[in-house]
Amino acid sequence: MDVSWTATDPKSRRFSPTDRSSDIADLTDHFTALRSHGQGYLEVRLPGDEFPLLTLGFQDDQAVIHLFDAAERSFLLVGDGTAAADAVVEVPIMDHLAVFSGDCVVAVDRALALIRTFVQTREPGELGEWWEL
Repeated sequence: MDVSWTATDPKSRRFSPTDRSSDIADLTDHFTALRSHGQGYLEVRLPGDEFPLLTLGFQDDQAVIHLFDAAERSFLLVGDGTAAADAVVEVPIMDHLAVFSGDCVVAVDRALALIRTFVQTREPGELGEWWEL
């Protein structure tokens, strides 16, 4: 199954806005390369569609996932207990570190599994509970 995505470049460690289309295995390989550097950022959508768009920022073993289902509507995936609810966590969003509370942090392995599920099911609502921002 194909997926469209943009991501941090593993070599420069800067966000590259170049849109790519590949199968999920190529995206997974790219994610693995980013993970070897300890952090990264991805934007994932289905080919030919601007929305829904999932973003995943991660640092070490902590990730935050956003859902954009329209140009002006966004959501944050509810965390899985990876971090304490009152913890302060920083993950990259494009080229900047953004601060989030622990109640929206998921384990990085689970985050990648959720991205795969989204690509397969095409239904971001199936990934868990979302908070509208």
